[in-house]
Amino acid sequence: MNLKFTISYDGTNYFGSQKQPNTKTVEDELLKAFKDINIDTKIVLSGRTDRGVHATKQVFNCIVPEIWESNYKKLKFILNNKLPNSIKVLNVNSVSNDFHARFSAKKREYRYIITTKKLNPFISNYLISVKNIDEELIKDAIKEFIGIYDFKYFQKTGSQKDKTIREIYSTKFYRYRDIYVFKFCANSFLRSQIRLMVGFLLAINDKKRTIKELKEQLNCEKLHFKTPILPNGLYLSKIIY
Repeated sequence: MNLKFTISYDGTNYFGSQKQPNTKTVEDELLKAFKDINIDTKIVLSGRTDRGVHATKQVFNCIVPEIWESNYKKLKFILNNKLPNSIKVLNVNSVSNDFHARFSAKKREYRYIITTKKLNPFISNYLISVKNIDEELIKDAIKEFIGIYDFKYFQKTGSQKDKTIREIYSTKFYRYRDIYVFKFCANSFLRSQIRLMVGFLLAINDKKRTIKELKEQLNCEKLHFKTPILPNGLYLSKIIY
């Protein structure tokens, strides 16, 4: 029986979402919780998040025994008791056998949050602080990402993929109380792509880079910016099927 799980997690103490050797990941904790209730399965995540990145609505699917049919609420309850406080199962739904959390996804939405206030130890893992924000300038600049581009200059060094063309459907920059939010929706993203995009936008905000230079990098004419911003302000917020 194929089930779809929607989860949230605090990525602070994990080396990303996807299982990898000799590290602690979100997938490791999920598999451990399943094993504790005698479910031997493999997890298919909608996409990977890097070390320190959080999620409000990550999705994965896996095969579980038929005994859990119609007992989704109970399964959710038991898993949440087995999982650490940093990971929470939000929903469990039955899906068709051909549902694939990654390949069935049509859109992915991320948010990156910042503030102009000083950080305290209780929130420093969840956003970054900047001195000043030029809202109108960032709103103008962020629109440049909308469309189909070759994002080969917006991926982490050493993680080059053969296919680097992505389509960004929408972008938004807005203020909510004392925080500012960058929002991106696309078919998919390259590794560290959003962190590089936000970093470029903040460089424009600081007058260290220009919108003209952003256009040049988007069109692969010249590489102007290649340092990803910190991961702690980044959230995988929604997967659309």
